Amino acid sequence: MTYSAAETRYQDLPIRRVGRTGLQLPAVSLGLWRHFGDEAPLANSREVVLDAFDHGVFSFDLADNYGPSKGSAEQTFAQILKRDLKPYREELVITTKAGYPAWPGPYGAFGSRKALVGALDRSLRRMNLDYVDIFYSHRPDPNIDLQETAQALDLLVRQGKALYVGISNYDQKQTAEMVSYFEDMHTPFTVNQYSYNMLNRQAEINGLLKFLGKHKAGLVAYGPLSEGLLSDRYLKGIPADFPIHRTNKYVLENGTEKVVSQLNALNVIAQQRGQTLAQMALAWLLRTDTVASVIIGTTSVAHLHADLAATEQLDFSADELAAIDKILN
Repeated sequence: MTYSAAETRYQDLPIRRVGRTGLQLPAVSLGLWRHFGDEAPLANSREVVLDAFDHGVFSFDLADNYGPSKGSAEQTFAQILKRDLKPYREELVITTKAGYPAWPGPYGAFGSRKALVGALDRSLRRMNLDYVDIFYSHRPDPNIDLQETAQALDLLVRQGKALYVGISNYDQKQTAEMVSYFEDMHTPFTVNQYSYNMLNRQAEINGLLKFLGKHKAGLVAYGPLSEGLLSDRYLKGIPADFPIHRTNKYVLENGTEKVVSQLNALNVIAQQRGQTLAQMALAWLLRTDTVASVIIGTTSVAHLHADLAATEQLDFSADELAAIDKILN
């Protein structure tokens, strides 16, 4: 059956402008990090991607190492794009990243000019695209001058292979250095994709969020639910082998009992707001305009709809925010 996108797809989900740039993103983006690669049934991946688009999610986040087999998430998305979404290419924001190991040898990772140019060329071939909308340096390269990474991203924009550039996992100091290079080159830098959630507030603590707002850029938050901790699944306890992401590991460094107590206290506030804990956690991130979008990684249409419903209640009272701060601090 030929896919036809829902005519109502732009009616419900908020669209947020990134700073003062021309880039606009849905409040919620779909990440294809896990369970969208070669080990996932294509039919399920297709169902979730198309349903997301039907409900206003037009931003799809990838990377050259997403799979689990590296590159296979891009291949999955390419099949859906070719079969269903190609007529809507101009509506889509397709993003990809490079910097983590993706192929053998010294140029299969990090941020050299050769590594980034080669990575984007491979991604474009895999997805059969002429360009991506945002191309990210997935992580700072500690072995080279960051100016080389900035110049490589600038080159890719001037070649027409990316419309905007972004960075990911760069702290405030590293971001400031990159922004200075981008400003000198007049490169369309837009966002830093960074791990940020209620339990992991490093983007606030290290000044990144404030810096991005000041420089009219945005933050795209990944891991918004802290790998699922910010849900009602762990109100009675967190398993000892919980697979926490490296950016959130410190959250559990003082044991799980404190976190469980925080989750239950937050859940009370969420219920008072008429939301689930997960919905409130997503809404809390979007309380500031600097957060342009949050990336969810669900592979369930039901979970997708529940997450999107978070945008129906984005306002917080001063008392709610104070109570949340008290719980988290």
